[in-house]
Amino acid sequence: MKTQMLYAREGIFTEQMQIVAKKEGVSQDFLLENLACGKIIIPANINHKSLDPNGIGFGLKTKVNVNLGVSNDCVDYSEEMKKVDLAHKFGIEAIMDLSNYGKTSNFRDELIQKSKAMIGTVPVYDAVSFLEKDLKQISAKDFLDVVYHHAKGGVDFMTIHAGINSRASRVFKEGKKRLTNIVSRGGSVLYAWMAMKDAENPFFEYYDDLLEICLKYDVTLSLGDALRPGSIYDASDAAQIAELIELSLLTKRAWNAGVQVMIEGPGHMIIDEIEPNMKLEKKICDGAPFYVLGPLVTDIAAGYDHISSAIGGAVAAAAGADILCYVTPAEHLRLPNLNDVRDGIVATKIAAHSGDLAKLPKERKIDNEMSKARQDIDWEKMFSLAIDGEKAKKMFNERRPEELNSCSMCGKMCAMNTMNQVLKGESVNLR
Repeated sequence: MKTQMLYAREGIFTEQMQIVAKKEGVSQDFLLENLACGKIIIPANINHKSLDPNGIGFGLKTKVNVNLGVSNDCVDYSEEMKKVDLAHKFGIEAIMDLSNYGKTSNFRDELIQKSKAMIGTVPVYDAVSFLEKDLKQISAKDFLDVVYHHAKGGVDFMTIHAGINSRASRVFKEGKKRLTNIVSRGGSVLYAWMAMKDAENPFFEYYDDLLEICLKYDVTLSLGDALRPGSIYDASDAAQIAELIELSLLTKRAWNAGVQVMIEGPGHMIIDEIEPNMKLEKKICDGAPFYVLGPLVTDIAAGYDHISSAIGGAVAAAAGADILCYVTPAEHLRLPNLNDVRDGIVATKIAAHSGDLAKLPKERKIDNEMSKARQDIDWEKMFSLAIDGEKAKKMFNERRPEELNSCSMCGKMCAMNTMNQVLKGESVNLR
């Protein structure tokens, strides 16, 4: 089986590539060139038949990922499927199933069968439940078996924490003491496994076997940032950078095998460190697409972390991040409900589009259309262009003036209406 990367290297313009080129308004040559060298990816497992393909990377719009899935304390697959429906409603390009309790394969199979968005997983989350073993009893081969199970099932991309090897772990242990240690769930599990077994990271040690699985089903590797900062204090430290260097080496090995790759990035970071970090990843990893969680620009926004994340995400996208993982208001507090998911989606879509306005000038067209609709006081047009037009229309109608076309904020003193009248030579009555 050939991956989208290998097809591109042979000059074969696949059906998936045709769809992406049309969506993005880019040429065949542009897409083939950047797919071939790894600057663009199209995660598209051969067994994900319902997929509506999307590209991630250089010269393309910033994409958004939504996390969902059950935990030990909240096992309601019907609610998780409602979150999937909500993601589809807002045109979300990627969904990650982060379920970490029970037999998750039935939900994942239903998700892959239903979802037109690309599906991602973190196989190490599923290992303990799927294998029904304690962590210390799990072998390196066991971890790879779970990867194979996910790949065969149709998962488009997988977070694999292969960069937290013995070298990067040593930097973490011997470097500056962190306030939040390792906040990556997958990274902490692997670090614990390595410590208990006194062994190398299984995904690093058997990386070539992992690549064979990805090659067979065209699974994109999302090389996980196990040592990402979980607080602004820990951002840009030696451990984070050491792992990034390891990920750059693993990226080249994947590219040599024809496997698509994106790099996962920081979660918490002071705002002025975001742009340098985006540029550093692009430099070290030769332009591989960058997938960031947030970043959250402050640690004290509990209950409003979707706002903290959107601020950082906008800066990251403008500086070169290619896909943003959403954060909900419930981050750090509990499993998100449907309202949390909606708020997280909208905030992250705002961040992604804001970044695109800076790096892709053609994306300004819709904002100009919105401005024209406002000047024309065309409410239905405004609602159709808004990221969340449903909420905008509801808010407008809650206090809509009975006789005026303006909103209840300005009433007869609506500046748009005043200027429309005066420029037409009409008299203006504000009483």
